[in-house]
Amino acid sequence: MSLPASLSASAAANAAKPRVAGARKAVALISGGLDSMLAAKVILDLGIHVEGINFYTGFCVEGHTQAIRSHERDKPKRNNALWTAEQLGIKLHIIEVIEEYKEIVINPKHGYGHNLNPCLDCKGFMVRKAREWMEKNGFDFIITGEVIGQRPMSQRRDTMPVVARESGAFDRLLRPLCAKLLPPTMPEREGWVDREKLLDFNGRGRKPQMQLAEQYGFKEYAQPAGGCCFLTNEQYSHKLADLWQTRGTKQYELDDIMLLKVGRHLRPRPHFKLIVGRDEGENNFLNGYRRRFIHLTATSHPGPMVLLEGTANDDDLLLAARLTARFGRGREDALVNVSITDREGQTRALEVTPILANEIPAEWYL
Repeated sequence: MSLPASLSASAAANAAKPRVAGARKAVALISGGLDSMLAAKVILDLGIHVEGINFYTGFCVEGHTQAIRSHERDKPKRNNALWTAEQLGIKLHIIEVIEEYKEIVINPKHGYGHNLNPCLDCKGFMVRKAREWMEKNGFDFIITGEVIGQRPMSQRRDTMPVVARESGAFDRLLRPLCAKLLPPTMPEREGWVDREKLLDFNGRGRKPQMQLAEQYGFKEYAQPAGGCCFLTNEQYSHKLADLWQTRGTKQYELDDIMLLKVGRHLRPRPHFKLIVGRDEGENNFLNGYRRRFIHLTATSHPGPMVLLEGTANDDDLLLAARLTARFGRGREDALVNVSITDREGQTRALEVTPILANEIPAEWYL
């Protein structure tokens, strides 16, 4: 893996160059991660006018948990894609694709990865949408931050042509970070970009990217190896699979997948699930959904907001109340008062003994 000597210039010299008359235009897929940031920067430094594009699917990580959880309040509450575009000095177009993306999640042509991540279908979808935007807006080619061998499903030498073909981008798709290891694309053949100034990164290691970031003067960037999609997360995927199995369908709405990101999820019985707030921030978030669910709160002690999803009889509600007491400050007390409110707003009170930790089977936790 080698870096062109020209990339070692100072940060000031490497500042995004203004577009000159007649310059070619590229649209860069910006995830907010390091690779897409570097790929866009490489092309900017070749005198190409670059604008970014970011697609919101509903499954994006992008600071959602940080913005809710109380213990993460000190972390920056930022959209990393927007922040990356600001560092690069480029315009970023954020496009919501929640409904269109459902087919990719529900029925991926190329299947799922280790969890419920349809990575190959997802990459093809993103590049196709970028191609449509490129053609509509008079741009010339597409940039991604892909690196051969970095992702086991979507970033292999044999799958990269699949993305180019199925997206309809073909050789208008340029991967600057590994371009020297791939056949020349149209931008290279036409002389729009100098192939010799592109890169030959490969493999899962991130040291070359981090070295390049240092040369560019990028001191801060999103976690290099961090994923930007909840579907790659094992725990999240397990909760989504449980949702699908319980409902008997893979259909979902935005609120469904947002709630899977928040709280402690337990399924004590096949016909109902509890979502338990873990701190003040999550309690506040779940409180916004209270009218859609049966919800429980302890009234004698500080404790969580608990949403009950499904159907519940009196025995189920007693169990739910005991679990609510367990996750509050009264867990060691003999009795805790719990308020239960149904979807019509009718409230009743129960005095319950908190369930013991050893009475909660591990399989209840999703």
